[in-house]
Amino acid sequence: MASSRGPSVVARRELFGLLSDGGSSGVTLLSAPAGSGKTVLLRSWTEHAGLRDRVAWVSVEHEEQDAQRFWLSVIGEVRAAIGADAFVDRLEPAPVFQGEAVVQRLAAELGSLERPVVLVIDDLHELRAADALRQLELLIARRPALLRVMLASRHDPRLGLHRLRLVGELREIRSTDLRFTLDEARELLAAAGVALSGDSLARLQERTEGWAAGLRLAALALAGHPDPERFVAEFTGSERTVADYLFAEVLECQPEQAQRLLRRTAILERVNGALADLLTGAAGSLPILQELEEHNAFVFSLDASRSWFRYHSLFTDLLRLELERAEPGAIRGLHRAAAAWYQEHGHIVDAVQHAQAAEEWALAARLLADHSPSLALDGRAATVHALLARFPARVVSADPELALVFARGQVAAGSLRDADTHIALAERNASKVTDDRRPGFEISLGFTRLMLARRRGDFAAALTEAQPLLAAEAPAAGEAGRGADVRAAALMNLGIAELWSIPSEEAGRYLEQGLRLARLAGRPYLEVQCLAYLAVMAGRRSQARAREHALQAIAIAEARGWGADRVAGPALVVLATVDAWQGRFEDAEDWLERADRVVRPELEPETGLLLHLTRGMLHAARGRPEEAAAAFRAAAQMEALVAAPQLMTGPARRLLAQTQLQLGDAAAARATLAELPEEKRDSDMAHTALAYAHLARGDAQAAVETLAPVLEVTGQSLPLLLVEAFLLDAAARDLLGDARAAESGVERALELAEPDRLIWPFVVTPARGLLDRHPRHRTAHGGLLKDILDVLAGSPPPARPSEPGALREELSPSELRVLRYLPSNLSAIEIGHELYLSFHTVKTHMRNIYAKLGVHSRTEAVERARELGLLAPSSRPR
Repeated sequence: MASSRGPSVVARRELFGLLSDGGSSGVTLLSAPAGSGKTVLLRSWTEHAGLRDRVAWVSVEHEEQDAQRFWLSVIGEVRAAIGADAFVDRLEPAPVFQGEAVVQRLAAELGSLERPVVLVIDDLHELRAADALRQLELLIARRPALLRVMLASRHDPRLGLHRLRLVGELREIRSTDLRFTLDEARELLAAAGVALSGDSLARLQERTEGWAAGLRLAALALAGHPDPERFVAEFTGSERTVADYLFAEVLECQPEQAQRLLRRTAILERVNGALADLLTGAAGSLPILQELEEHNAFVFSLDASRSWFRYHSLFTDLLRLELERAEPGAIRGLHRAAAAWYQEHGHIVDAVQHAQAAEEWALAARLLADHSPSLALDGRAATVHALLARFPARVVSADPELALVFARGQVAAGSLRDADTHIALAERNASKVTDDRRPGFEISLGFTRLMLARRRGDFAAALTEAQPLLAAEAPAAGEAGRGADVRAAALMNLGIAELWSIPSEEAGRYLEQGLRLARLAGRPYLEVQCLAYLAVMAGRRSQARAREHALQAIAIAEARGWGADRVAGPALVVLATVDAWQGRFEDAEDWLERADRVVRPELEPETGLLLHLTRGMLHAARGRPEEAAAAFRAAAQMEALVAAPQLMTGPARRLLAQTQLQLGDAAAARATLAELPEEKRDSDMAHTALAYAHLARGDAQAAVETLAPVLEVTGQSLPLLLVEAFLLDAAARDLLGDARAAESGVERALELAEPDRLIWPFVVTPARGLLDRHPRHRTAHGGLLKDILDVLAGSPPPARPSEPGALREELSPSELRVLRYLPSNLSAIEIGHELYLSFHTVKTHMRNIYAKLGVHSRTEAVERARELGLLAPSSRPR
């Protein structure tokens, strides 16, 4: 039950630290909007630091234009802070105020300070006397060492502080620093007797953007509220106390031209000068926006050139409320004008949103139909989904092009029946498509059918649907555009369909061609997908190639902020699988942990199946057969969701049966093998599993006979399976007393394992004794054998030959973001513009990167990062 007491002061210790550190610079500026907590912070800090008796606190009067009155206040407060023995002369009012002389004398007198004194000038934005500001600048320039100056203002004062900034003598605390963190917001509400759930607290903190006054006003309203959770869900800038505060302290203070601009552009999520000119019908909006930002009027620039801006979310709510009150009939027209401007300037998502807000449904549908493929190929499928959700059902049912956009979204979400329904709807209404849009509609229809066929694992249907899409002449070098997009996506879908159903070299060629066109079209999201599935395919024959493709996919995904996106899932699983095969079990665990967070097995059952298989492999290698059996069983159950069983059906049941044999449950193993499809029961995989069963019951001869077909035609089996088969054959022949054949089998297994340094089969196959006895002087694979025995003894394998030592220290997330721009030709300033960081911050990150990588130049840093897999390998030939 909430109490009725109001919020108290929160001890903001990190900010206290910034204020205390400011002692080395002597001058601290707190510049932030109204209600940001500047005054409360300064007062609580002086208490916390034990400085209350040494603070000269000056609160500037409203619109102060009298320099003499200002300095009378300053000198009076300074004398009080020094104490009864003040050596600063009293200032008496005079008909003619000699301000500069007064300030020079004050600076000289303060040179006698023996203990620090803090001069706080609060509400400095109210000081309108130009001569007083000049005199204050003089005092700051001549301040003695023991005088600390704290300036609190709603906007930067005209004091020439840039000089102090250049020499490092200015500490700045701005609105972003003053925003309350989640923990501070929780403490503020708790002090008011308000307890919220974690979700509601996060929603309130996000809604207020950490604005101190907004949180305090919310706390006052929440104290004693019968339903705090509902209040937070409905909390906006139109809530009475917040609206009154913002109206009085921010909006009403602006000139009428600025108020009109703010109201009319409040319909936008972001605004620039040209768009504001359009919506207000007047020129000169950009300087107004820049001035509003300079005055911290809840307007924030979004780029380094200060051309795009946004408003605080609560302020936006108030402005929209004011627009509805003042000009209700203008709102749809403003949205219509914004949609046209955004369309003209290529901002399609904004154009669709404003067309929807204006209820221009035909325009919104046409724009989304034209651009949804590009959005999806840029990794913005969630954006498309959000836009679709805003269309009325009647619009979707009547628009065949929009129905296809819905269908593609449903394929991606795994709702294949709903996708069928919308494809059928589009086909029934196809006659509504105008002649000029007919070619695009046919391409869209064919591509949607291709996506559905690929998702169902129907390679024949996928090939049929892909042919018209691939029939168009391939784009020449340097070309991009929709043609390259469609061909690249069609080739990728075709390659994936064949990969999972009837894997062949053709699948690899489709994916390689798709990759080339994705790069040509500048589609990194599509590039990541092609690389990831090429990694899956390469893993059947070359672990090194699989790792290379997967690392490239992950590097591109992380550089674009897609590290936690579904698109990274297959590559993460491949990396886990490669490390598992090569005995790097801890690394494999790390990759699997990341994969767990992004793979959605219900939508990507093939990738989910591989993930379970790899987890089972790790458990098996670490001597945890019960956990391994559970993982293999989960993989076997996942087979029911896999649309194309030809490739995926079998490995899970083989490994499960082998683990059940290890657990001593032969009956369960036989039952598991009996579940194999008919076409798999005579496969190399089935023979290998049966050989395990024969060995488990001591029938070595039967094991040898069962393995014979596998070992006779070795070129047709995967190296991964053949290594196990030769080890099992060696173990069986050893039991039969044929030591020479056993030794030959181990040597053949080592030979097959050598190219990819495969270790896992030797760990899980009952061949430890054979490996210990294998003659070191006769083997051609002594290095690999040593690595295998080390892993069996509990040691990790050595670093890869191409793998340098570990980082001196892990790079931080911010440093990684800067690192990914180092291969580009962008300067440090331009990188800062891309990341919204200052030049000095970028340079600091670069110095840290060099130190952690152990290099001395940008070129060396890029090469070292590529060696470590932190960046994709160079595409340039060596």
